Amino acid sequence: MNYDDVVNGRRSIRGFRPEPVPRSVIEEIIALASRAPSSMNTQPWHLHVLTGEPLDRIRADNTERNLAGVPPSRESRGTGQYEGDHRQRQIEIAVQLFQAMGIERHDQEKRQDWVLRGFRQFDAPVSIVVTYDRALADGDIAQFDCGALVNGLVNAAWSRGLGCVINSQGIMHSPVVRAHAGIPDDQVIMICVAMGYPDDRFPANAVVSKRRPVHEVARFVGFADTEAEALAPAVARS
Repeated sequence: MNYDDVVNGRRSIRGFRPEPVPRSVIEEIIALASRAPSSMNTQPWHLHVLTGEPLDRIRADNTERNLAGVPPSRESRGTGQYEGDHRQRQIEIAVQLFQAMGIERHDQEKRQDWVLRGFRQFDAPVSIVVTYDRALADGDIAQFDCGALVNGLVNAAWSRGLGCVINSQGIMHSPVVRAHAGIPDDQVIMICVAMGYPDDRFPANAVVSKRRPVHEVARFVGFADTEAEALAPAVARS
């Protein structure tokens, strides 16, 4: 794949085939993702790659706590409730996913099952827990750098035929993740990435989220509006 094919073709995968992902492939993906830019090359990230029994224990404990009503205990700050345009875009993707999965608005059983899938990290065979050095926790740059790394992870995985979904539910109960993954106390748990081979029969995997057009995203300052205007200064000097 070329870069455009990866970026335009990638989508979040929420249903995975059960077969394991070879460690060698994951190492290739991490090597590519690690080329992500970071502030003054500080590379503050750490990746804890989980599969098998440790990941299953995290799934089980996350699910148990959720069903018991235990409040979340994430280590990274959330945004609270989205409002306005942000809320509208959140609703749009939820509607797309629920329509694909046949989840009706008032079907509480299926909606609850969907939530629990998130706490199980969508039953992916691999979960990569992203952490950063606690010494940098008072600023925002380390988290920004981790975002760049995660973007690299999901794109590199897609280029190798693997799908991912960036999943905050999987680390919603950070003490569970820290205990079963053996994450040192001097690291802050930021996010996790569920990874595996996409199950093409899973309806939600066909969902492509909408993106805002460039004219809504970007303001161009100091650019000429037309080619004629761009040429005008050169003509005036001739």
